[in-house]
Amino acid sequence: MAAQTGLSAPVLGRTGVSAFPQVALSAEAAPFTPTRPGGWQLDSLSDTEEQFSRCAAKLRALRADSVQLREELNLLFDQLLSENYNKNFDVCALLKHARSLVPLSHEHLVIKLCQLMHHLLNQLKVIMDELTLDVLVTYTMSALKMCSTWTHSDVLLALSTIVYGNGHQCHQHLNDLLGEDGALLLYSSPSQPNIELRRIALTCMANICLRIPGQPPLDDQYKSVCFGVFLKTLQSPKPPDTDELFYCMVIQAALKGFQCCLSGGKWKFGGVEELGSVLATLKRLMFQGTPGVSIEWPAVLYPAPLPQYEGLSAPKPAESPKAAEPSKDANKKRKSRGKGKKMSTEEIRGDDGEEDDRMAAPVLQKVGGRVGGRGEAESLSKSYTPSLYPSWKKNSSDSEFSDPEGNAQSKLRLSHGRVRQGALHSLLAVVKSVEKRALYGYWSSFIPDSPTGGPPPLTLLTIILKDPSPKVRACALQVLSAMLDGSRQFLAVAEDTASPRTSYTPFSFSLATAVRELHRALSLALLAETSPQTLTQVIKCLAYLVANAPYHRLRPGLLSPLWKQIRPYVRHRDVNVRVSVLTLYGALVTTQAPLPEVQLLLRQPEGSSSSSAGLFTPQEPTLSWRHRDGVSSPARTPVTPSQRSLHAQSPHVPRTPGEEESARVWLLQLCVSLVTQPREDQSDSEGTGTGGGAALEPSPVRLEALQVLSHLVHGYFSLAQACLCEIGHVSARCLGETDPSIQLHGAKIFRNDEHTDMCSCVVQFWSDVLSGPLNAALQNEQHPTLQTSACDTLSSILPQAFAQLPDKTQLMCITVLLGLTYSDNYLVKTAAVRALGIYILFPCLREDVMFVADTANTILAALDDRSPNVRAKAAWSLGNLTDTLIVNMESVGVDFQEELSDMLLLKMLQAATRASADKDRVKCNAVRALGNLLHFLRQSQLSRSAFQRPLEDAVRALVKTVQSEATMKVRWNACYALGNAFRNPALPLGRYSAPWSCDAFSALCHVVTSCKNFKVRIKSAAALAVPSRRGCYGDTKRFSCVWHSLATALENSEDTNDFLEYRYSASLRHTLSEALLHLLSVSQPLDMPALGVSLASEDGKGIKDHLIKYLRAEGGGGEGADGERLGEEEEQGKEVVVSFLEDLLKICKEAGSQLENHPAINCQSDD
Repeated sequence: MAAQTGLSAPVLGRTGVSAFPQVALSAEAAPFTPTRPGGWQLDSLSDTEEQFSRCAAKLRALRADSVQLREELNLLFDQLLSENYNKNFDVCALLKHARSLVPLSHEHLVIKLCQLMHHLLNQLKVIMDELTLDVLVTYTMSALKMCSTWTHSDVLLALSTIVYGNGHQCHQHLNDLLGEDGALLLYSSPSQPNIELRRIALTCMANICLRIPGQPPLDDQYKSVCFGVFLKTLQSPKPPDTDELFYCMVIQAALKGFQCCLSGGKWKFGGVEELGSVLATLKRLMFQGTPGVSIEWPAVLYPAPLPQYEGLSAPKPAESPKAAEPSKDANKKRKSRGKGKKMSTEEIRGDDGEEDDRMAAPVLQKVGGRVGGRGEAESLSKSYTPSLYPSWKKNSSDSEFSDPEGNAQSKLRLSHGRVRQGALHSLLAVVKSVEKRALYGYWSSFIPDSPTGGPPPLTLLTIILKDPSPKVRACALQVLSAMLDGSRQFLAVAEDTASPRTSYTPFSFSLATAVRELHRALSLALLAETSPQTLTQVIKCLAYLVANAPYHRLRPGLLSPLWKQIRPYVRHRDVNVRVSVLTLYGALVTTQAPLPEVQLLLRQPEGSSSSSAGLFTPQEPTLSWRHRDGVSSPARTPVTPSQRSLHAQSPHVPRTPGEEESARVWLLQLCVSLVTQPREDQSDSEGTGTGGGAALEPSPVRLEALQVLSHLVHGYFSLAQACLCEIGHVSARCLGETDPSIQLHGAKIFRNDEHTDMCSCVVQFWSDVLSGPLNAALQNEQHPTLQTSACDTLSSILPQAFAQLPDKTQLMCITVLLGLTYSDNYLVKTAAVRALGIYILFPCLREDVMFVADTANTILAALDDRSPNVRAKAAWSLGNLTDTLIVNMESVGVDFQEELSDMLLLKMLQAATRASADKDRVKCNAVRALGNLLHFLRQSQLSRSAFQRPLEDAVRALVKTVQSEATMKVRWNACYALGNAFRNPALPLGRYSAPWSCDAFSALCHVVTSCKNFKVRIKSAAALAVPSRRGCYGDTKRFSCVWHSLATALENSEDTNDFLEYRYSASLRHTLSEALLHLLSVSQPLDMPALGVSLASEDGKGIKDHLIKYLRAEGGGGEGADGERLGEEEEQGKEVVVSFLEDLLKICKEAGSQLENHPAINCQSDD
């Protein structure tokens, strides 16, 4: 029978039970997870080891010329197959020797050997060496060529186990397996009549494509071949006379392979046409076996045209929502629930926990308006019956099937559910591998943008609301979450604050409608979901939506119902649900904070949370259309009378504005209680805590509550400041706990907070924390992560608060940070160096020469660290320190410059020069420090021989960076640094200066005309306008070169192919015009000929127009008489310049501009 059906007969153990049930290998599952036969008791470990050792010894003793070879091999194979193993043995040598004993002509022994390969490799998770892999693959491929067809299913099964995760090591055999006319291509072809061989061949290809973490991937050439086979299988219709259940298994194998091809990599399988074909196929399979779906599916989904660039208009005042709308929706919901309640909702769950049903009604819920990809025709069957909460289940007594038929139908529905689940996993892999921007055009095929009009579309929301399997619903939610994750830039154009236009619907309004439809559908899913695991995914998906939607551009009212709807779930018995609810609250208080709607919600007292928009208690069984009749879900906690009184509607007590501000924020108090108070209702799995007392909330809940607390302090400080002292006590308590993760998050509450100087208790808080728990955390060498967070917390104290701390406490902070910069852990060292880079900017510390010197020496040591992270932070801190030098030079004066050691400055200059050749993230701050140091050095220092070579090296390093292909941020900083250096009057930039002076001007002139990044051009133009004296520009030739470069850049200031750069063109023209006028202001008579030629040329008119626009924008100017102080030494050039300036004055005066005081028109000579 096995030979006729193509199925391998299972090998029976001593108990008569299948010893090695077939297990479908999964890309998500752990490799080689064995399934133990039900009801079979294993022997003791010692007996199993003894049995294997005895059989292995006998097998190794056999020789190919043994008399009873076949009989002994048959017996030994049966004995080895009858045991389940959980300890590694020398399987590779055993299988290689067994392979040499079994000739391909003995097909029954070949089958048993292949079964043994599958059995041992699958159970023991053997990592094969390359020789064993080559030997076994060669043997199985030879068996496929020489043995009869009835053996091929077992041979392919063994081959699929051998190559599991080893595709990159099979390079010698890949051409025979996957090349033209390869064995696997033959068996996996849609024309293959044996459906079981086709399934195993697809599984084998999936295992070849599977990448084990840490291993190199399969070559793209063969991966593309496998991808094409999987896609062709998914697109091929079911062969005639093929059982639907077996065909579903083939589709599942192809979907697994599809996921293996896409996991952990980028999309490399074609362009828009191929992507649209894949998405269309997966969308069809997402609804495989779904009742009521009978439509013609499109072969390809085409992306909807999206505006490439759409400016963000200012949000307009939102209209107050009509009071009738919520009540209208509520009436619809109550009416629909009434219809759904009449239906029987008995659930029958399969072995894997999925909801099953005896007979699925051909009903689909209406979840949104029609929207889809162009060319997509989606319509429902005529049996469509509108209902908000329809039932997928019927009682078994209503079934029209007998028991065997019902069992077959149940298996088929289960198999269809697995196909839908696999399709959604594949879609998730596509979403993660394809560039976000490329997917935005397909959103309308998976996310509706309108809840009205015509039959409902088939989208992800349909599955989320209507699929009977909680696992499938959870997969759909994961896909939707992945699509929403990182979509903030795309959704940023959504806006519906203005009235929609009647002539057409703008894209921004359609996108806003889609956001509202997502809110509506996910709120329904939250209301109806019974599975705790899927409920967690619903709430997480809402968190992704809230984190990315632009609520400041949408009409208010979306967040208030959601805020109140999720509130009862804070006390859900499932810990994952509670954590996800806190994650959602964290997203609500983080998005565009402070958001007016959220501020109102935070100000509401606890008793008024259900006074509007309706608060649905998730524990009420009547609210769920997936409950069993008369039985509440075990995942729900019964509603106590106290809870009902808490959720009961109560009138809002009016408060004065002062009372409203000082009212305790409910969410803040909730987070504090979750962190500090023991939980009242504990489930059995959470225990009762140590010492017989009540335990605190589980660690994930407390950590998420601390995150929300931190978000509240940072985003809504005006509401949280009344409880700041209490929050400080919570932070101090967390720092005193033994759990490092709790300490870590407790330290983060006040990290990087810019508002804490507003409260008088801040100084007291820092004094208390620094005297105990934080100090202990800083010195806790056993937990470097905690030390790192403590350093970050210490760096978050503001200068005003630090200045008010006692001198002893200030000294302790500085001493600890200086000491931690010598830590062996690079994370701690990085955080300490960063904290010193912040402290050096404090007004109370920056004038302390000793502190500046100590910090400088510490930073210089960190710049030579092996870790690039440490070096990057050290360069950033060095940039801050040199900023402090410039501030002190301007405020304190020469006294500070003289107190600072020349040798220390020289070391800083040399270290910054070396760092400018490091990685870009180090280089960007190193060049900033170089610019400050070159600005800071005095004439007495620059004239010393010890500074001559370092000075030249520093300037050449900046020049090299400006001309390099580094990131634009690095080049931008280098241009700024050169301009900063030009501010030093002691720097030799004149006619008789060093050669590096000419190189600096040449580099800036080249960049201002040729760099594709406009911000780099702006900074280079600004640097060229820094020298205040004509002599700094050198001779006439160099001055002319600078003028022509700026003039050319001005003419080309609008030439760009990148729209993102075009937005900086106005700023670029402004800077260039200012630089040109500055050159005119410092020009000398010898410069007039070159300037006259430039202004008299055809390009001169363009320069004139730009300068006129600049002067008009500035609204100032100088006297015309001063504009003619050019003398009569040069005739033609002077006349052109004077004429040009007179024209400027005339036009600007006609426009009403007052140019008398503009310094740019005063062309003064530099003697």
